[in-house]
Amino acid sequence: MPDSPDSVRIEVAFAGGPIIAANVSPASADALEHALASGSQGTHQLDTDDGRAAIVLGRVAYLKRFARDSRVGFGL
Repeated sequence: MPDSPDSVRIEVAFAGGPIIAANVSPASADALEHALASGSQGTHQLDTDDGRAAIVLGRVAYLKRFARDSRVGFGL
């Protein structure tokens, strides 16, 4: 999934400081955003390019979703 046109880069920051960054499908990013916006409790399973992560929704401080063309460097 890395560098795939059908993936989105996100960062999830947790209360207390840790941050994870991952490439996910747009549908997975949308589902996580919806779960956070709706105030859901418990965990959310997030499939990433590195595997599956269980996100504890109540501990998320912020979610950042990167624009596709925001990368630094050379591209095709």
